[in-house]
Amino acid sequence: MADQYDCPGPVDANMTKVRMGGQVSHNISAAQIRAEADRRREQAGETGETEETAEAGEAEATEENEVAETVEVSVTVEASSSGRGARSRNAAAEKKAKALDKIKASKAFKKRKKGAEDDEYDDEIAQAIFEERSAPLPGQMENCEICGKRFTVTPYSVAGPDGGLLCAPCGREIAKEREGQPKKKARKQTGGVGSRRTIQSRMLDGDVGTKSLATLCVQTLAKNVELAESLGDLPEHLIDKIARIFSKRRLLKPDTLPLFTQPTTEVLHIYDGAKLGHQEFISIFQVASNLKKFKVRCAVQFKDEVMDYLLSRDILLESFYLHGANLLSEDKWHEFLAAKGKSLKELQVYFTDRHFGDETLGLLKEYCPDLTRLKVCHNQKVTDQDSSAEALRTCITQIGKDLRTLSFKIVPDADDSVLEAIHNTCRSLSKLRITESESMTDKGFAKLFTDWENPPLDFLDLQKCRQLDAAHPRENPDGIGLCSEGFKALMNHSGHTLKNLNVHACRHISREAFEEVFDGKKQYPELRKLEISFCEEVTDFILGCIFRACPNIKEVNVFGCMKVKEGMITEGTD
Repeated sequence: MADQYDCPGPVDANMTKVRMGGQVSHNISAAQIRAEADRRREQAGETGETEETAEAGEAEATEENEVAETVEVSVTVEASSSGRGARSRNAAAEKKAKALDKIKASKAFKKRKKGAEDDEYDDEIAQAIFEERSAPLPGQMENCEICGKRFTVTPYSVAGPDGGLLCAPCGREIAKEREGQPKKKARKQTGGVGSRRTIQSRMLDGDVGTKSLATLCVQTLAKNVELAESLGDLPEHLIDKIARIFSKRRLLKPDTLPLFTQPTTEVLHIYDGAKLGHQEFISIFQVASNLKKFKVRCAVQFKDEVMDYLLSRDILLESFYLHGANLLSEDKWHEFLAAKGKSLKELQVYFTDRHFGDETLGLLKEYCPDLTRLKVCHNQKVTDQDSSAEALRTCITQIGKDLRTLSFKIVPDADDSVLEAIHNTCRSLSKLRITESESMTDKGFAKLFTDWENPPLDFLDLQKCRQLDAAHPRENPDGIGLCSEGFKALMNHSGHTLKNLNVHACRHISREAFEEVFDGKKQYPELRKLEISFCEEVTDFILGCIFRACPNIKEVNVFGCMKVKEGMITEGTD
């Protein structure tokens, strides 16, 4: 019965009964059952062999087909590859031939061939130039021409004697051998990078045209400052020019300061004292005992210790200009004015933050009776409590008769009464500045310049004297600010002597007023700089009229004048 369970094929119902039920079968022989099982086993074996044979045959056929296809594809690919290789070689040869022809027509080829008379070397010269130009780029691998070692090409790889590249060790050896050979002269750059900036810098310094011998000497000194021992007896204007150049190039240091301080020095201008310490400032007053005019900008280290030493010396300053000394206390200012104020004629203080205020200004009347020039700017402690129209009018009435310069910056509350006080009092003004007034009117400006007994002005700045109304910016029914009539009146009074005129943002000056002032019949030969930016009525025609009426004009600013489209700029004008 054990053999029955090994039958791979199906069994009949009787066998199932024997297995499942375990009952004794009647009229069934065990030999018969065994024979049936053997027969079915043999049939199953024959069927499996047949299937395996069929599968093997199919596999052999498939393999033969694949081999045939592979052979066919391989032949086709090999044929295609050989065709592409031939075409690539032909294209490369044609490209090289074109490159060689192009090289033969270039200036480099003609320059190299200059020494050779025969044409038989043309191909060799062109080939050499071609190989030089097709040299490996930095980052690529190349074999050294001398030792054959493979190395990475860099921008500093040295060329070998035959045109190839050298590795670092071989390059150093070749460089040592070439040290004795004369070097090629550097080509002088006539333009390009930095030339425009250099030209603009020279123009800002006033260095236009051919340089004088004195200018060349000063610039040579600035380039070789470490070799200078003394400036000698140079005139004052040249020493000032040297000081400006030193400050511009950040050369004014503790080791170069002694060039400007001598026992006979009376005028000292330091335009950038940022690199000077308090001990250097003290040394100035130690050496220059005859100092009369002292000016220093960026004087960060001008502290109480420096002022104490100045107070201990018998130096009587006539002009004192201090910029950025925000470490100097207000008490020291009071001591300075009390001790040295009688000799002061000019006092200018800038950017001292909260250490120079109204209290210090109040002492000037008592301690500085001979003061002729006072300028205080950007000092936070100085308030505007006395900048009302009434205070300004009172100030002008008291001291305006002999004033040469009158400057009111950012006075929004100043009105026509201030202009009337200037008209009635001032008789010696040459420079007038009134900026950002929101109360002065065009009638007030016209009245100021009409029949004014003051001589014609040289400098006039009335920028941003205009109406401020965001809702109606172009409507000005009350004539606020400098408008057409005031502009015509000021040009009639001072136009022939004005050198600098600033009417920036006075947008209510009409086109007709500009055309009448610069009509060509009136000439303004002294005018050098004109600021008319954001004057909306300026056009190309008006700009041309300005050039014709101002033959010596150097700078005209029309920024924000949207009606200027293609204004022709005359030669020599910025």
